[in-house]
Amino acid sequence: MAKISKMSQWYHKWNRQKFPSHARGPLVQIMWSSDMLISNITLRDSPFWTLHPYDCKNVTIMKVTILNPILEAPNIDGIDPDSCEDMVIEDCYINVGDDGIAIKSGWDQYGIRYGRPSKNILIHNVVIRSMVSAGISIGSAISGGVSNVSTENILVWSSRRAVRIKTVPGRGGYVRNLTFDKVQVGIVKSDYNEHPDGDYDRKAVQILEDINFIGVHDQGVRVPVHIDGSKEIPIKNVTFHDMSVGLTYKKKHIFRCSFVEGRVIGTIFSAPSENLDRYDEHGQLVKRSASQNLTDIDYDF
Repeated sequence: MAKISKMSQWYHKWNRQKFPSHARGPLVQIMWSSDMLISNITLRDSPFWTLHPYDCKNVTIMKVTILNPILEAPNIDGIDPDSCEDMVIEDCYINVGDDGIAIKSGWDQYGIRYGRPSKNILIHNVVIRSMVSAGISIGSAISGGVSNVSTENILVWSSRRAVRIKTVPGRGGYVRNLTFDKVQVGIVKSDYNEHPDGDYDRKAVQILEDINFIGVHDQGVRVPVHIDGSKEIPIKNVTFHDMSVGLTYKKKHIFRCSFVEGRVIGTIFSAPSENLDRYDEHGQLVKRSASQNLTDIDYDF
């Protein structure tokens, strides 16, 4: 198995500088390529994103091990598919100080102009550790759009979040048709307010819709679900089906959804947010949600 390593003392020297004179680069970056197999390698000690396929098509990443520092290592993601199409990520082990897998598609007006979405991505049989961030992240640089992402059999351990979708007004783009099967549920947040410059369109908001969580089972979780939409970025057609999560905190509002339109199918533990419609296993409506805009919460997140 091949090994690629870069960080050594260079990163620590860069990190101590208050205003570094140059940006960190990815460990491996592949651009404008197609029909690739990346397999049986170990990538470690990256100074920035570890494996960054950009505007690539028909890519398989399998049996890749990524070993990066897990503390005081900002932006050191594992795999960052960026404006990529028809990709499979399978049988990988990722240990990083930021997002394990972070799907992107361009930043603000530049990503909107370039117009290359990330789509048709399958992630399965992957183990991820991310103590300060998320196992699987989408955004917030998704101005070209993200669609048709399926994940299955993902183990996220010793991590802050399992799944996170990051949004911000001015970004534009869309996130639609996501399926998370056998993955610990995570978070949707809309406060990643960073922009490359002041020329972005402040009216360019993202569309989030058709997101499915199926077969979610886990233990020792503080907050099973936190989906925090807004008036500018409401979240539509979210489904939870077959979910049982053991909790470490016994609080009232541990399943939080605000500005979300969606449904719960069958029995769910912990008790789901009242902002969601309830259906039985046969697809029959049991109870309509009282409101989709409640934001009451009684824990510190």
